[in-house]
Amino acid sequence: MKLNVLPAGAGAQWFKLGIGTFFKQPLALGALFLLFLIIVSLAALIPQAGTIIALVLIPALTVGLMAAAREVESGKIPLPTILFIALRQGTAHTRAMIVLGLLYAAAIMAVIGISMLIDGGQFLSLASGSTDITTPEQLNTLALDPRSRIAMLVTLTLYLPVSVVFWHAPALVHWHGITPVKSLFFSCVAVLKNTRPFLLYGLSWMGLSLGASMALVMLAMSTGSGTVLAVGVLPVSLLLGALFFTSVWFTFRDSFATDTPSAQQPAT
Repeated sequence: MKLNVLPAGAGAQWFKLGIGTFFKQPLALGALFLLFLIIVSLAALIPQAGTIIALVLIPALTVGLMAAAREVESGKIPLPTILFIALRQGTAHTRAMIVLGLLYAAAIMAVIGISMLIDGGQFLSLASGSTDITTPEQLNTLALDPRSRIAMLVTLTLYLPVSVVFWHAPALVHWHGITPVKSLFFSCVAVLKNTRPFLLYGLSWMGLSLGASMALVMLAMSTGSGTVLAVGVLPVSLLLGALFFTSVWFTFRDSFATDTPSAQQPAT
């Protein structure tokens, strides 16, 4: 396995490849992303340990979405079972993915805990959509609450390094057989070595998300109906999420050069 140091333009290429690949098989990839969300959401409903279980599953299921994008890239149609490919490669492999999931859950829960200590969970409740906002005054109250603003800044600041160390980790464990702890190190090095393309990649997705949000707002204003905005947010968010997760495969594919590992065989 060799780390590739890429030019800044690679970030824009990942962005374009993600969108282009998704629209080669929009129904298959869209359905897989929706299944991913359903599984995580249902797991989170389990009493006592639901949140932990949902977080533990995310790295393995992310590998499934990446494998699906790889299938489409090679001209194949991904089957629903590919979402679970990281958990169907033998006991040792499954154990490694679960260990990585536990590390991810611990990191995210630590970020959540610190945020809740700051403002009692107001920012997280607002960000997750759990807070019932019915009037502009309620939104302004939360937005102007200095504790919530501090919680937001702290949460985003802490989540950034978590994202960096876990970005490539699931794929490294799955496709290269690297141990969970070592995968975190190699992921961090790979992202930091390619800071410029990742910055452009992130800015591209931020720009698309902002553009989509503005388009919804303008459409709502032109029709004079807030229903357009309320109805449009969910499908647009789902589409953006599916596009983004499709692109993640390309960030990994281009960051590491190696012979094709046996674990890359398509799921059946």
